[in-house]
Amino acid sequence: MAQRFLQLAEVSEILNISAAQAYALVRSGELPAIKIGGRGQWRVEVTELENYIQRMYTETRSFVQAHPFGGTVED
Repeated sequence: MAQRFLQLAEVSEILNISAAQAYALVRSGELPAIKIGGRGQWRVEVTELENYIQRMYTETRSFVQAHPFGGTVED
């Protein structure tokens, strides 16, 4: 059975960001997660992480189109 949830350390490794940055994404609600257990461990569902990554691709594409670097490139 495939793993359903990831720890924040795994999320930070996948995204190549610091643990603090992964925590900030979760706390801000930008990356949906759940808090489980008595100590309140954060878990991110694999599908939510994939949705987040796709959303960032879409936002980046829109940003690049709205803010082209150096105009158009001529062939």
